[in-house]
Amino acid sequence: MSTDISLKMLAKSLGGTVLVKLRNGRAIRGQLLGYDQHMNLVLDGAEEVRGENNSVKLGLIVVRGDNIVMISPSQIKQEVSGA
Repeated sequence: MSTDISLKMLAKSLGGTVLVKLRNGRAIRGQLLGYDQHMNLVLDGAEEVRGENNSVKLGLIVVRGDNIVMISPSQIKQEVSGA
């Protein structure tokens, strides 16, 4: 059940910026280009966030889902219902 909710949230976050926290304590921010059922993520323009004004550019990366602790979208696209 929670996997379905997580995948729906990721679908709404496609094309947007996400913050990903990893098991090793690192945080990575980038544009979410894609994902799969294992929560492997493809991020473009990724950077490792090391502090408030300190980051390291990583570029286009793939993050394995089993290393992810948390994914936080900057904004979630709202579904617009036709009236």
